[in-house]
Amino acid sequence: MKTTHISFLIFDGFPMACLTSMIEPLRVANEVSGTDSFSWQLISENGAPVTASAAITFDVAAAVSALTETDYLVFLAPPKAHFQNEQSLGALRHLSRHGCVFCAVSGGVFPLARTKLVSAVPLSVHWCYRATFEKEFPDYLASDQIIEVAQSFITASGAAGGFEVVLNFIEERLGSHVSTEVACWFQHPMMRKSGIRQITPVPDESFTKESLPAAVSDAIALMQSHINDPLAIEDIADAVGLTSRHLERLFKSSTGHSPFAFYRTLRMKAARQLVLYTNEKISIIAEELGYSQLRVFRRHYQASFTTSPEDDRRQINLYRVEGNISLPSLWTDETAG
Repeated sequence: MKTTHISFLIFDGFPMACLTSMIEPLRVANEVSGTDSFSWQLISENGAPVTASAAITFDVAAAVSALTETDYLVFLAPPKAHFQNEQSLGALRHLSRHGCVFCAVSGGVFPLARTKLVSAVPLSVHWCYRATFEKEFPDYLASDQIIEVAQSFITASGAAGGFEVVLNFIEERLGSHVSTEVACWFQHPMMRKSGIRQITPVPDESFTKESLPAAVSDAIALMQSHINDPLAIEDIADAVGLTSRHLERLFKSSTGHSPFAFYRTLRMKAARQLVLYTNEKISIIAEELGYSQLRVFRRHYQASFTTSPEDDRRQINLYRVEGNISLPSLWTDETAG
């Protein structure tokens, strides 16, 4: 029986959970089936060891330039990961021409998109990176599906998505009876394929957008689609068939926030993505989020994250260097005003 080879291309700062959530079900699938149906290896761009986001260092088998064939190449990376030399991109072009399927999980979609080898297919982008991705790659279609599958590209929005991508590999190769047993091995309740949207958090950990009343959920969808060109609350209420006062009461009762405060928090969340994951000037970010006055943007940012955008960026840069400084909480009590 032919072995399916999977290579994990890891970059410094990659999320370790994504790697283990994909390798472990492959191992179990081999054990359950009594075969060597899957093999895997770790590679890096230059063949040097790579340190994950959890500060654990992994040795690798080879540099990407030495990889002449593999069935799947999985990109695992933080959003700022870049390739350093053209030889690596040449190796990727070779793999692409010879039928390798590129797979990216979580932040790995960024270096995948930077290869410019991706065809015009939807790419699953984790909600926490959405604004940053659309800023850098306006020509790509960022999808809110947990998994997107195309002929030569597979993308997943997080570690759980990566786990399910591998379950689908197992099902295709060994059948549903094996994939189901593997899922049960990890107490995983279901297998999700493409077509399932991400569950996105809102400024209260007790609920998600999907659990809210339909009118509130529709209003939030409008807010999310107009982050850069904010709508008036009156216009949002009209669009969902409510009066402004009725929308206000419904928001307060179901989310604990006013529509205005909720909308501002969504905009600040997008702003923070751009502050932390791009090098764009703060003044430009403010303009792109619809703020005509930088001082107002800074005041809202400070209220949301208890730090200025400039200090927030300095802190994340320090985190990347020293590796043990925690980021401020995404939400504070002041966002509920």
